[in-house]
Order: sequence, then C-alpha cells, then structure tokens
Amino acid sequence: MKFTVLTFGCQMNVHDSDWLIRAMESRGWTAVEESEADIFIINTCSVRDKPEQKVYSVLGRLAPLCKNPGSFVAVGGCVAQQIGDGFLEKFPHVRLVFGSDGIAQAPDALVDLAANHEKRLVLTDFLGDYPEREGGEVQPNADLIPPGIGTIPGQAFVNIMQGCDNFCAYCIVPYTRGRQKSRSSEAVIKECAHLVKSGVREITLLGQNVNSFGIDKKGEDISFAQLLYKISAIEGLERIRFTTSHPKDIAPEVIKAFGELPNLCPSLHLPVQSGSDRILKKMGRKYDRERYLGIVEGLKEACPNISLTTDLIVGFPGETDEDFEQTMDMLERVRYESSFSFKYSDRPGVAAVKMKPKVPEDVAQARLARLQERQKRITRKSLEALEGHETVVLLERLSKRQEEGGMTWRGKDPGGRVVNVHFAGYGEEQKLGGKLVKVKITEAKNHSLVGAKVGEPW
Repeated sequence: MKFTVLTFGCQMNVHDSDWLIRAMESRGWTAVEESEADIFIINTCSVRDKPEQKVYSVLGRLAPLCKNPGSFVAVGGCVAQQIGDGFLEKFPHVRLVFGSDGIAQAPDALVDLAANHEKRLVLTDFLGDYPEREGGEVQPNADLIPPGIGTIPGQAFVNIMQGCDNFCAYCIVPYTRGRQKSRSSEAVIKECAHLVKSGVREITLLGQNVNSFGIDKKGEDISFAQLLYKISAIEGLERIRFTTSHPKDIAPEVIKAFGELPNLCPSLHLPVQSGSDRILKKMGRKYDRERYLGIVEGLKEACPNISLTTDLIVGFPGETDEDFEQTMDMLERVRYESSFSFKYSDRPGVAAVKMKPKVPEDVAQARLARLQERQKRITRKSLEALEGHETVVLLERLSKRQEEGGMTWRGKDPGGRVVNVHFAGYGEEQKLGGKLVKVKITEAKNHSLVGAKVGEPW
C-alpha cells in the first residue's frame, strides 16, 4: 500500500509523523510523494487558527484523489482530537480520526481500514498513562529501526511525556493532548541508549513541558534534572537538547546542568509570551518579569555562551501600548537569538476567548511587525559576534545554495544555529549527514552562519 504523511505544527508532530512512517513501512507499506499515494495521513496542529484552517483546505484538495475504493484520508493530531467524528460527518473520504493518545493504535487501524473499505474509526479517547508505542519506544532492545523519511542523519527525537496541566488562558494543548502523562524514566533511557547504539549522536527530548517530567507520577519516578544526568552518561551520546520548557517549572538543578553536563547543548527555548506582568497574570503563566529574568541570569551564570530563544504573543486581550513596550524591553534585556512571535487568536474552549477588550487586528499586526523587526536586528548582531570563532557543526543535509568546486552542507552548532560549510573537492556521492566537523565562522547572515572547515569530518 502506498501512503504519504502531511505534517503541520510542532516538533512533537514531526516526531509522531516520522514514527508513523516507520511503523507503516514495517508493515510492508511504502511511503511515497502525495501524487503517488493511495492513503493520505494528515498530522494536524490547532495551537493557532491558521494551521487548523490549512487542514480543511488540504482535505478539500485531497477529495478528488480518493475516488478509488481503497483510497482514504486519516486525520490525526490536535485538530483530530478537537473535532473528532465531525470529520467523518463532513468529509466522506476521511475514514480514520486519531488523537494524541490514539496514535499508538493508528498503524493497526490503517491496515484494518485498507482491507475493509466500508469501515470508519475514531480513536480520540484519552488514556490514563502514557501510551507506549511499538518500535524504539516500547521495544528498546529490538532490532534497530531504519530511519524513516524526514529523519536527519545522526539526530533523533524522544518523547518523554505528553499533555500539559498548566491551562494557560490562550492555549488549547491541555484540551487536545490531555493532562500531563510522563513516560517511565527506564523506558526513556533505554530508548536513548538504543538510538545511540544505532548511530544517533544528538537526541532532543520532547514534551509540552519537560521541566515537569515525573511530577504526575507523584514522586514515584525521577525528576527531569535527574533524567538529564542519566541520559548524559550514555556512552557515545555527543549532544542532548530538550524542548519545551515552562519557566515556572525549571528547577535550579536543571539550570546547574547547563554548566556541568558536557553534552548538554548550550541552547534553550524558554517561552516568555509577554514582558508585561499584567498580561502574564491574565495569561495564567504563574511567573512575572522578575522571576523570568532571574532564570535567565542563572542560566547565563551557569553557561555564559548559552543561546536563548523564545515564544511571544502580541495582541493578547487587554494588551495596551505600555504592555507591548514591556515586551519589547524584554527582547533587549534577554537578547534572544531568535523568537517565534504570533498575533493572539481565539482558540475554542480556552479562557482567553471571553476576555475583553480584544486588540484590533491592525494594532496587533503593527505591533507584531515592530517586534519582528527588532528581533531581526538583535539576531543579526548576535550572529555577527560569532565571526572568527571556532565551533563544531553536526552536518544535516546539502545546502539549498551550492557553489562550484565542491559541495556545501548545512548543519547546526551546539547553540542550535544553522551553519553552512563548503567542502572543496567533495561530490554528492560523499554522504556527510550525521558527521561532525570543526569550523571557523567566517560570515554572519540574517538567520544563519557561514563556516570554513578546520580539519576533516568525523
């Protein structure tokens, strides 16, 4: 059976899609381009309205491609959890709907539906515990799983938890991914060791709020900081990253780890959302400017070269010009290397829907443009400060722009910055994905760096 997976949203969705591809390939299915597929799997995101609307557009586009009896669409992820069997009512070519906990059952469900053309299924029940999956997550000592489409050589994502208990006023995640459920530390550590054994050099730990890992176990499991130290000790693991962190839950031991663990990358995504205490309180973030800036100070003391990135929302209900200027001030104080910034949009069922007054669209757009322009200047200066410095880059893939006399590869330094490196005399037959190379930064671009290799890749 030929299938394709279309993915929207966060790194957790990317990881889920990659696992799903491998699970279906292990059943003899073949991952192909959309134009060649019989079965279409859409992994959806509903954190903001725009990606949700894209799902409906894609479903309309796929309808003419599902005329054959064996062709159908499966919708998974957050929008699937939110809409449920509404997809079956509105779109006849949708025959499977699975939520965040239902993904573990999705592979067998897809095989079942491919054989039974009249059947339709909805898998949106939340489970009490983390739903372990086949393959690396549930059988860490099984045969090594070949990388699926979309994987980056040498890198892997590992889910350590799912769901969230914070219920921020603007966020739909607790309603679409459920309450927090941590995996057992033993399962996480075994999976990480399994991946390193298979050749993975960098692991990114994933969760809606990794800092609260284990809290839902009521003390029965280890803390996130303890998990970091145990994973760091895995022989052969060169780099560890994690995302996402809620500032209210980051422990002093986690901050300390950035100064003590040699393979914990000096890079942290720490969403601030707003620089205004008044707006942070309305958002239900449970920290203020002073607390957040104290965390930043601690991180920079533990790891002076740490690269900080963040999420920002402008136009939250009731946000005044003064509130917005405090967010702009936060950019200058922290000097984030990059940020994901968005206009607030109502999401169904969240507390902020009822909050007044709403910020006019044109005001929110103007604020977003100002913020992004300021961030662009800060990012450029941060990257320019790295010119002349040496670093180690984990190569990922060929760069989009090539030059004569060799091949140019792109990868990331320990801080998570994109670095393009030219290899004179190399051809396409030399596969460098997953290799490390020492480079000297020669030029800063708006969002990336250029480096010259110092020595050969290993």
